Amino acid sequence: MREESVDVLVVGAGPVGLTAAAELRRHGAHCRIVDRITDPPPYPKAVGVQPRTFEVWEAMGLVGRALDAALPLHGQLVFTDRAPGPRTDLDLPADVPYRFAALPQYTTERLLAEHLAGFGTEVERGTELTGLQQHDDHVRAVFADGSAVAARYVVGCDGAHSTVRKAAGIPFDGEAFPESYMLGDVELDWDLPPGYAVRATGTDPGDVLVAVPLPGRGRYRISSRAGSSDGAAPALPDLQAVLDRLSPQPVTARALRWSSTFRISHRLAGRYRERRLFLAGDAAHIHPPTGAQGMNTGIQDAHNLAWKLALAVRGLAADTLLDSYHAERHPVGEEVVGRTVRHARAAPGGPTANLLREAQLLIAYPDGPLTDPSCTGGRAPDCTGLRRPLAGYPVRLHELLHGPRPVLLLHAGPRTPAAELRAAADAARTAAHGHLDVHAVLAADAAARPGELELPWLRDEGGGFRRGYRPRDGEALLVRPDTHLAARLPTADPAPLTTAVRRLFAPR
Repeated sequence: MREESVDVLVVGAGPVGLTAAAELRRHGAHCRIVDRITDPPPYPKAVGVQPRTFEVWEAMGLVGRALDAALPLHGQLVFTDRAPGPRTDLDLPADVPYRFAALPQYTTERLLAEHLAGFGTEVERGTELTGLQQHDDHVRAVFADGSAVAARYVVGCDGAHSTVRKAAGIPFDGEAFPESYMLGDVELDWDLPPGYAVRATGTDPGDVLVAVPLPGRGRYRISSRAGSSDGAAPALPDLQAVLDRLSPQPVTARALRWSSTFRISHRLAGRYRERRLFLAGDAAHIHPPTGAQGMNTGIQDAHNLAWKLALAVRGLAADTLLDSYHAERHPVGEEVVGRTVRHARAAPGGPTANLLREAQLLIAYPDGPLTDPSCTGGRAPDCTGLRRPLAGYPVRLHELLHGPRPVLLLHAGPRTPAAELRAAADAARTAAHGHLDVHAVLAADAAARPGELELPWLRDEGGGFRRGYRPRDGEALLVRPDTHLAARLPTADPAPLTTAVRRLFAPR
């Protein structure tokens, strides 16, 4: 009997696997997503959502529902022996479109699963992967019920004990800390400012209470060092004892939804790719929960990988495109693991730079194989105040960048003729096999007239693009589908721009 074939098999239906599957579908690839667990976990394992993740969700078409379900996080209150200490406010620059938020993982998974279902793809629950066999042109995946599937590629989003990682023979070096911790999802009746996490210590600096607000009246996820190491989930009296010892004010916990114990580990996969097998999320990196980096880093792994796999299955990917996944994301995982293990709270550049780092807005791929030496490979910043024909309102730049294809922005100032922009656009489109969106961005004093362009165009009426990018007169900016800059090159000579585009696309 002939086995079913599929472009990509995604293993694991947590936030990372669901993101990978939804992005593969959005980019036109056929995929299946399986999970051995029959029902989604009902507990808020991951809570914090970073601003960069909201940008990813905007690109996916999911951000409105996520914003409706999330709770704004304004900062953190610190107490020592019940005395107030430094207060941290999560104030980001005005040009960052989204803020920090709390959203329970079970809600995140529900929203992503519903979004994926909109593409006609459902999670196949109760389906356990038991074996993988790599061949030259496919991977044969075998499940516990004896069925099998032939997949062009497999993405392992199946957690710290990943079957995909083990089948690939990829090492997962690291260690676990000796302490055990407990978690509880409860209601608290204190009158501390809403939207602030609380960190409270007593006479023993290692005795810490952390309370993170969740959507719902007075609801928090609290964590502390476990009183015993028997692994039993704490009951409400166990959590109340911690609050009695460390809370900055008298408080009663009630309405326990869920509790658990856990140990903190830090591990990093030796590589993120083994031929046709890829790792993302906890299958690739686990670390302390400092700064709520784990789920957000994994979602960005999936966002980075999906568009590349989609081009590969269509035969459009450059030879090095899939290799770029490890080259770009492994250093990010290494940095996040190292930083969270060190409990670093300050970074070169001062508090604002540190906050932007925690928001995952400073991730860049300067040494990646897709990045032209003309740029750092950083996130393309958003800007406002752009005007386009037929629209009676200003638009944001990110509205143009969140389609499934790379985008070429051609900046025109007072010395850039329309013919030069057209030639640059034609050369780039040819190198991309037409799989490229092009927009001319006209400065207020642009020489090129819209009627001469034969291109979609916008006018930088408010100067937001000029302030955010400081573009040269006659400059092409190539933006990848994950909104990272791949090149900044003059429009006058199409040859270097063609070379930059061909780092993404296969030659004809």
